[in-house]
Amino acid sequence: MKFYLQLFWSFFKIGAFTIGGGYAMIPLIEREVVGRRRWISPDEFSDTLTLAQSAPGPVSVNSAVFVGYRLRGMAGVLAATLGTVIPSFVVILVIAMFFSNMEDNRVIERIFGGLRPAVVALIAVPVVNMLKNKGFARNVVLIAVAAAVAVAGFGISPVPIIIVAGMGGIVHYLITKKA
Repeated sequence: MKFYLQLFWSFFKIGAFTIGGGYAMIPLIEREVVGRRRWISPDEFSDTLTLAQSAPGPVSVNSAVFVGYRLRGMAGVLAATLGTVIPSFVVILVIAMFFSNMEDNRVIERIFGGLRPAVVALIAVPVVNMLKNKGFARNVVLIAVAAAVAVAGFGISPVPIIIVAGMGGIVHYLITKKA
């Protein structure tokens, strides 16, 4: 029971103190489950993050699901997911109840305007960490740049890019496995 409370509390803190959504939670999740608690390795976290981004739904909840399942099966999923979701649910409920008429408030607009650059930085951290963990392979950078150019520059849907990248990863694995 103690472990489930630790798992719940770890994800609760992450959910409660992260502004900017799921991607902003990633460095905090990594620091907690890889660095502080050592529940999973950096490579396992990288794989978990890849799966969490590929699955439908919020990346923060998907990460909690995969980490919870990896650690303690379905009971771990429940503990980690509830820890992630409850803070957001309570905040949204409070905002809906008390602050719905403040959407045109200039002070609120400026606060959120100031938070945006910090959120962008928090999203960039896991990308840099993944590149460090994978040895900053030139191929990884080239694939990421090509995918970004295809989506942002040419308006190609991310879905076929993800499928092609996944198939490329399978082919790479099969080739290097035989070598």
